Amino acid sequence: MKWMMITATAALVAGMAQAQDVHEGRLLYERHCATCHGLDADGQGPMAPALVLQPVNLTELSLNNSGTFPMARVVKRIDGRDPLVSHGSPMPVYGELFDGDDTPLKAETGQPIMTSRPVADLVEYLKKLQK
Repeated sequence: MKWMMITATAALVAGMAQAQDVHEGRLLYERHCATCHGLDADGQGPMAPALVLQPVNLTELSLNNSGTFPMARVVKRIDGRDPLVSHGSPMPVYGELFDGDDTPLKAETGQPIMTSRPVADLVEYLKKLQK
């Protein structure tokens, strides 16, 4: 039984080594995020002035988290597990748009976090934008 758990964990971690598609993540970002967050991900998109809650500067996620990219928080915010509904949801609900097969990502704790392939690609792109 112990070896089965070790083997299953090793397989999951090996799956996390699959390269995410940063190019696809960039396309998803431009199509679905840039209107609010801006093409440069600085929170200054063309819709930003019209929003009650201002978009976050996505290039400073690591900077504002002691230099560590907050993988789990970002994944959960995008895929809806952490909707931030205190004043109504500041993030649109994408529903089936970001559905897909579960893809493991390595959270900042070292533990895997499962999400869809499109979200994994988008998060990998955001990770590359960090200052």
